[in-house]
Parts: sequence; C-alpha cells; structure tokens
Amino acid sequence: MIRAMTGGSCLLIAFGLLACLGGCASTESMVQEDRDPLEPYNRFMFRVNDTLDKAAIKPVAKGYRAVLPEFVRNRVTHFFSNLGDISVTINDALQFKGQQAAMDFSRLVYNTTFGLGGLFDVASSLDLPKHKEDFGQTLGYWGVGEGYYLVLPFFGPSTTRDVWGLPVDNFLLDPVTYVDPVSLRYSIRGTDVVDKRANLLRIEKAFEETQIDPYSFQRQTYLQRRRELTYDGNPPRPKLEFEEPEAEAPPAQ
Repeated sequence: MIRAMTGGSCLLIAFGLLACLGGCASTESMVQEDRDPLEPYNRFMFRVNDTLDKAAIKPVAKGYRAVLPEFVRNRVTHFFSNLGDISVTINDALQFKGQQAAMDFSRLVYNTTFGLGGLFDVASSLDLPKHKEDFGQTLGYWGVGEGYYLVLPFFGPSTTRDVWGLPVDNFLLDPVTYVDPVSLRYSIRGTDVVDKRANLLRIEKAFEETQIDPYSFQRQTYLQRRRELTYDGNPPRPKLEFEEPEAEAPPAQ
C-alpha cells in the first residue's frame, strides 16, 4: 500500500520501541541473517492495508486517472517530486555527499523557477538527475542497523530503522506540513497519495496473474531496494551458512 502522508504521530511512538530493539543490530548482520520475526503481525497488517487500498484508495486512483489527462497528472507528479527534493538535498548534506547535495539543490532551484514551481522537470535535461535520499538512508550512513522488516498501518512497508524517517521526511522536512489552513494541507497530502497510487496502477498489472506470494514479493522487493539505496548500489554480500571464514594470510617472512 502506498505510504500515506496523514497523521501518524501516535503510530511512530508505538513502533519506536521496536526500532530501539531491532535497530541496534548492525546492518551487515541483518543482511546476513535476513529473518522476519514479525511475520505474523506483518502479514496481518499487509492484509489490512490491502483491504483498505482495494476498498478506498485504489478506486479513487482509478477515477483520478480516468478523469485527468496524462499531461495534467504528470504536472502533479512533478510538483510533488520537486517538493521532495528539499528533503533529498538535506539528507545529501547529512551524509556528506557534497557534490550530490549541490546538484540536488541546483535541481530544486531550476525546477522551482524555470519549471514553474516544479510543474515541469527542466533540471533532468540539464544533466541534473533525480536522486533518492531520505532520513532512513542517513541513519544507515551513520551506522544504525536495518533492524527488522515492519509493515505499518496506512504507511505500508518499512523497517525498524526506516520508521524513524517518516516524521523527518514526511513531516519535518515537508513544506506541506506548514501550509494553513489545515483543510488545505490535508487536501494537498491527499492529492499526493492518490497521484502516487495512480502511478502504480500500470505496474501492478504485470503481477496480477503471477503465482507469487504478494507479501513475500513486497518484502523482498522493499528490502532489496532499501539496501541498494543505503549502500549507493553496492550493498554488502550476504554471507551464506556453508561458507567458511577466510583464512588470514601468513605473516611475511
């Protein structure tokens, strides 16, 4: 289910205890072990989210896609993507990625000005590609362990490390948080959720007829993607159970 950007403060407190327990392990050890100790709860919440999606969010997304032409939908997608570059740039800086931070800041400036508030992505044509950085990746950069896979109500797939990125990226660093009145703020957030869900409609068609376990597929896909992002495309190789530890080289004579 798409990550909704509506009130989740109490939720984050509730899962904070899990983050303290799971996040302390090193990321490498979790990659090696790759267990799912919360699977019974995760599968239950996956079904709850899927039911809510099919009953409410997906039908709205289909209507949104049917009513609005592709040109308008693309403008909405680019607008919210541009807002997201604020968080991306700050997380670049927190990870000491100076060159990338400068590129993403330039991207934000170009798209906000020449792209009419982010409605058009002019930066990509200027060799300023879109990057994906968030506070969960920043925590990984600073050595916080991945922890366990965790399915959140409404927010969907996460880990006991990534859950701490929700209030930072989606609230603290999101300019929509500071929009008044509140009714307008939630209207903007709702539009973002529906637009993101509509963009997934074509993708999910490819998996509707495949004989796979949806929960396992979502879990593996999410964890693999997060590790690729956290390690900038070079995650540590999992250690197989039958592998022997490498022998130390003998001292030089």
